Amino acid sequence: MSYHADISGTRYRFGSLAQLLANATALRSGDVLAGVAAETSERRVAARWALSNLPLSTFLNDLVVPYETDEVSRLIIDTHDADAFSPISHLTVGAFREWLLDDRTDGSAITAVSRGLTPEMVAAVSKLMRNQDLVSVAQKIEVVTRFRNTIGLPKRLSVRLQPNHPTDDPKGVAASILDGLMLGSGDAVIGINPAGDDVENIGVLLCMLDEIRLGLEIPTQSCVLTHVTNSLELIGRGAPLDLCFQSIAGTEAANRGFGISLGLLREAWDATLSLGRGTIGTDVMYFETGQGSCLSSDSHHGVDQQTLECRAYEVARQYRPLLVNSVVGFIGPEYLYDGKQILRAALEDHFCGKLLGLPMGLDICYTNHAEADQDDMDVIATVLGVAGVSFIMGIPGADDVMLGYQSTSFHDALYLRQVLGLRPAPEFEAWLCERGLVDEAGRIAANGNILGKASVPALEALYD
Repeated sequence: MSYHADISGTRYRFGSLAQLLANATALRSGDVLAGVAAETSERRVAARWALSNLPLSTFLNDLVVPYETDEVSRLIIDTHDADAFSPISHLTVGAFREWLLDDRTDGSAITAVSRGLTPEMVAAVSKLMRNQDLVSVAQKIEVVTRFRNTIGLPKRLSVRLQPNHPTDDPKGVAASILDGLMLGSGDAVIGINPAGDDVENIGVLLCMLDEIRLGLEIPTQSCVLTHVTNSLELIGRGAPLDLCFQSIAGTEAANRGFGISLGLLREAWDATLSLGRGTIGTDVMYFETGQGSCLSSDSHHGVDQQTLECRAYEVARQYRPLLVNSVVGFIGPEYLYDGKQILRAALEDHFCGKLLGLPMGLDICYTNHAEADQDDMDVIATVLGVAGVSFIMGIPGADDVMLGYQSTSFHDALYLRQVLGLRPAPEFEAWLCERGLVDEAGRIAANGNILGKASVPALEALYD
């Protein structure tokens, strides 16, 4: 099926829905690299005009990746909630944008239709929005998840404490964990990206994380971000695994490149649930995504990277995740060239994820060869804080010495909480107060005693 727009006497034709969506997308280097970006600004405006007049129901009949050859497409169609879609089924993409921005449309109204939205509908409406539109709608939506604490409540900002080490040295990891906890980070998760994928070593790290959590009685969860098959093996060995992690993408072929399928994810979800390690909730999955992952594995099917990112969110929401994290600038300038493109992608990812009902966090980051710097990250973090992001990363000095990229620090999280009046997860905040790590105003205290009378060998070794 083809689409067109007539503007000032010129007819612009788009040969497919995928081409229309790609041409309507804000300029980014990944789409140029894939050969799907609009060739001119005029063509981009024409595509947005055509897209604004497209009925939302079109996306249920014209798929960007064929149903017969892609299990993500089948998932989108087979799990679509027609009843939830019914109240907005008569709208065009442009009218849907107006409905979302209407002051009378609150978060509960958006949540009520969420299961009736496909990722392509959500991607389409985001392409018609200014940055402030993406912020305005996202801040209306509340997505709350629970395991050992509560993430996503209004006026709260959680932090993933990311204590990576280039050799997975337990002492180095423990030092970063101690640093982060004393600066109020770690309520989203204490999550390690392992330098190696050796199952024995990952088991050691999991045990150390659990020792610290139990010894300090921290109401949080831990995770070693290894492949889902390793997590399944560790579950079989009886390792203290809280959350099951996996990177996911928006096409079957790209997920195959990650070594996963929808069936494997369900097996891992069921196995992690069976452990029953949560105290106040059963949200046990942690997913990471990022615009460009399908292109990097040559699995994009001619679809723009932002639409494919939204399709990854469809995969995520099937497994009730505790956390979904877009590592927005991590893949590099080949996909998001500079600070402007990273900012736009971050706002899109956050908006689209929340619109689909996901607990969205952002790794506000860039690689050292991108046209971006820490000032760009300050702006992105501030705008996302206003938009109601669920969590961000906390990394010593904002510099990940293992993965070799720049992100946000423990101090950046403190800045956001201070200037926007945000607090940690309530259970974690109570723990910080109990340990004397924050004062009554929520500011970091200088005389806190994190260890108290606890015996935690992994932390006590730091003082030897």
